[in-house]
Amino acid sequence: MSDPLFDLSGRVAVVTGGMGQLGQVYATGLVERGMQVAIFDVAPGEVPDDVRAYEVDITDRAALEKAEYELEADWGVPHLLVNNAALDSPPDAPAEEVGPFEDFPEASFDAVMDVNVKGALLCCQVVGGAMAREGRGSIVNVSSVYGLLSPVQDLYEFRRRRGETYFKPVAYSVSKSAILNLTRYLATYWAKSGVRVNTLTLAGVWNDQPAEFLEAYTARVPMGRMLDAEEALGALVFLASDASSYVTGANVVVDGGWSAW
Repeated sequence: MSDPLFDLSGRVAVVTGGMGQLGQVYATGLVERGMQVAIFDVAPGEVPDDVRAYEVDITDRAALEKAEYELEADWGVPHLLVNNAALDSPPDAPAEEVGPFEDFPEASFDAVMDVNVKGALLCCQVVGGAMAREGRGSIVNVSSVYGLLSPVQDLYEFRRRRGETYFKPVAYSVSKSAILNLTRYLATYWAKSGVRVNTLTLAGVWNDQPAEFLEAYTARVPMGRMLDAEEALGALVFLASDASSYVTGANVVVDGGWSAW
């Protein structure tokens, strides 16, 4: 028998960035627990039959409002918003983007902040605003240990030994740190409207990274390994469900102990 505290059946969720590695895990996992799931993402792609995909740029408020209107007309006001969409500098980023902090491009900073902070804010305004009018809902803003703590630049020493100039860029950390206080602001702002707002802070997710990076990273994790994407789902289900009915403004850290050292 399922536990009613964690029962999500019949509820509606919006997952931004749902075509990505974590987004797919969230969308699939929520559907398996009886939710109707809508993905907001600029990336096209195939989705399971029980998932509805909207090609939406989350930095475009008009596009968000259109998607929210269509979703409400079919399924009603969402019960859950997962602000998962984010930009980070990829491994093949231009040299100037992963070079010294002093030379980090302004345009790159703006692009990351636009999606990671402004995009989350707009989704909260549009989807969260609808939840507040309905008098219920849960928002989960996905952050990173690199928003809680500074990136450990030593993890990338193997690249520098190969003659590359490489530093984990500043923009992602700044954007994910901003998410923490966006959560706190909205948790207090909407507390009496029945909308709970929490942060889910994740450690690095395993995605077939280079062996040298894995060795350096896992040596700094008390549990000795990276996060498996599926392991982020349990905390999300908790924050989405009635099991967390008195939890708002919190930061749930899923990092294998990284931030305990």
